[in-house]
Amino acid sequence: MARSQEQETEPQTATATVTATPPPQPGRGTLGVGMVGYAFMGAAHSQGWRTAGHVFDLPVRPALAAICGRDRAAVDAAAARHGWAAAETDWRALIARDDVQLIDICTPGDSHAEIAIAALEAGKHVLCEKPLANTVAEAEAMVRAAEAAQARGQVAMVGFNYRKVPAITFARQLIADGRLGALRHVRASYLQDWLVDPASPLTWRLKREHAGSGALGDLGAHIVDLAQYLAGELLTGVSAVSETFVRERPLLSGASAGLSGGADAVARGEVTVDDAAIFTGRLASGALASFEATRMAAGRKNALRLEINGELGSLAFDLERLNELSFHDHTEPAATAGFRRILVTEPEHPYLEAWWPPGHALGYEHTFVHQARDVVRTITEGLPPLPSFADGLQVQRVLAAVEESAAKNSVHTSVPSS
Repeated sequence: MARSQEQETEPQTATATVTATPPPQPGRGTLGVGMVGYAFMGAAHSQGWRTAGHVFDLPVRPALAAICGRDRAAVDAAAARHGWAAAETDWRALIARDDVQLIDICTPGDSHAEIAIAALEAGKHVLCEKPLANTVAEAEAMVRAAEAAQARGQVAMVGFNYRKVPAITFARQLIADGRLGALRHVRASYLQDWLVDPASPLTWRLKREHAGSGALGDLGAHIVDLAQYLAGELLTGVSAVSETFVRERPLLSGASAGLSGGADAVARGEVTVDDAAIFTGRLASGALASFEATRMAAGRKNALRLEINGELGSLAFDLERLNELSFHDHTEPAATAGFRRILVTEPEHPYLEAWWPPGHALGYEHTFVHQARDVVRTITEGLPPLPSFADGLQVQRVLAAVEESAAKNSVHTSVPSS
């Protein structure tokens, strides 16, 4: 999740007691989805589930069985708006429903572990938004639950939706096919500006107890995952700096905890997460990597950019031009060599067989349709879960190492891999 329109309420903390059931086996008809959370990510996931079965030829069609949120009026409105058959106000009741085979978690990070583990223990498949958790310990517990559930035939996946951009998936194919040769550099930045104004209110995203971290977890998690996914290898260590530029912000007025809520004219609260993080690292092969994540880059709305350089060529990607991939083949004659634009809209490109004729562009929302397709296929066809909870854990380990390095004046900090 990485946008200013987020409105999820801050989660309650309560111990779940859910009775385990045998792992669900979806029939030829539908896969019942139950979703926790109904704001920005909830809306995006809803569209993905609603659309995937109509666009792609899937073994089963996702059915929007029930959506869950604590505010009865708000969750009822979300259910009506997004096409959910029912609404719940307690996620335990959602997990207990017989018509739900998969739990989709779109809540703040501090509730991910509790909900996901309870759902897996109850025999449900799980899709969990990124970052996987707020701490490495929580993520490790989620991986243990996912591994136990996998032995029972269940699937657990994490929602790194930018992997599902066709140009990103195609870039991974080119790198895996050796078109860049040995990798030398990975550069990744994700810049937004929705916190530049110091009058922006103190939402849950600015509280460590709910969000875990700031721009680092919100935006940095995406670019760390993309770097490791595209390179096909893990970061082994990092050196980092981070900063909170606005230390106090106005409290939200009224009951809203979302960024659309109004700010109190007088009362203020402490910001306990980072506004920006910059870090360098090294991949297992020795390739160098650099990262920047900030919500304080004035004028940058959702600027995610990647460049990967290898001995044989380079790739570059800009999310704000997400149907394009820039490719330089360094083996071509110098007189004609240079970056060229690949318009990733051909039916031979990933996911594009089901969409529009070449040149008809896709958008941000389509990544969630592709995510839903992949979840359904993973469940019904026995495919490896990608991205898995283990992938989410490895990103969490990098985030923890970045925070540790930044707290120790940028000292190099190793990233464990097991």
